[in-house]
Amino acid sequence: MATYEPFYGRTMELPDELLVGAIDSHVHAGPVLRSNPGHFDPIQVAQMARDAGLRSILYYDVFGWASGTAWMVNRYMKDFRTYGGYLMNSCHDGMNPRAVRTALNLGDGCRMISFGSHCTHHSAMAESAFVDGELVPFKDAIPGFRERELERAIRIPLDGPVPDALKEILDMVAERPEVYLNTGHVSGPEALRIVELAQAAGIEKVLVAHPARTLLSVDEQKSLAQKGVFLEACAVDFGGPAMPHTHYYVERELMDMHSVVHGKAMRWLQGIRDVGPEQFVLATDYGIRVLPSPIEGMRMMISMLLYFGFSIEEVRLMTATNPARLIGME
Repeated sequence: MATYEPFYGRTMELPDELLVGAIDSHVHAGPVLRSNPGHFDPIQVAQMARDAGLRSILYYDVFGWASGTAWMVNRYMKDFRTYGGYLMNSCHDGMNPRAVRTALNLGDGCRMISFGSHCTHHSAMAESAFVDGELVPFKDAIPGFRERELERAIRIPLDGPVPDALKEILDMVAERPEVYLNTGHVSGPEALRIVELAQAAGIEKVLVAHPARTLLSVDEQKSLAQKGVFLEACAVDFGGPAMPHTHYYVERELMDMHSVVHGKAMRWLQGIRDVGPEQFVLATDYGIRVLPSPIEGMRMMISMLLYFGFSIEEVRLMTATNPARLIGME
């Protein structure tokens, strides 16, 4: 790697060089429902990642077992290794031990079991339709949604006995030290409870997913990091187009930050800085074609971290070292 003063090298070769060895542990790459915007396919993303020098990617599949996707990609691409995870979504009956057991034994690359995404109870309560110019939660706008979907959505009991299905799933993950448990799109209190139950069950690696992490206070996140829990932050959350596009003055102190300070990016960056990068895993959550490719999302994220004064070592820690620890690639 060339020698740079990180601030002034942030938007040229340095971000591309920092892609080399990085790992994107949160990639969505088809197949998806016909109602979804188009996605890059899994082989396209893997080829782009390999060509940019990434070390690996991990597929998420909202509708299936991504470890099977990884197996197919790895059969096709002999010079790049991918991994997959499994989301306990309602289309597979939520906390279904049989589905989890299948995922853990499908192909050879299952590295993550997640408590679901858009159909957790917390998420399903908030997802909304646009009605007469206003956002209205599905539960209020769609007749029967409460009975059909909320009743089957994943909820984590905050106290009392642990359901048998949940206990069985935790025990299965504990038996696989290469696999990590992902809190998914649950509420903040549920995420804390999952961590408590997972560590009691002997699970070595837990990731608090980016939607749940942002519901926790800085002190709660610091406490989790001290316990060895990984904290996720994704490019999809920071609103990349809000980054500054042009500066007029050469002086560092005369760089207009208005577009970032008043956008999501500043809050996203400050959250990482407040907690500290030691247990952060940065990923994109990209793959949909109305966004940049996951590789471009990772490059953009690295550029922004450098822009706001994160060191090269901190960037590597969050985009390469910690993801490798999480996936078990050390």
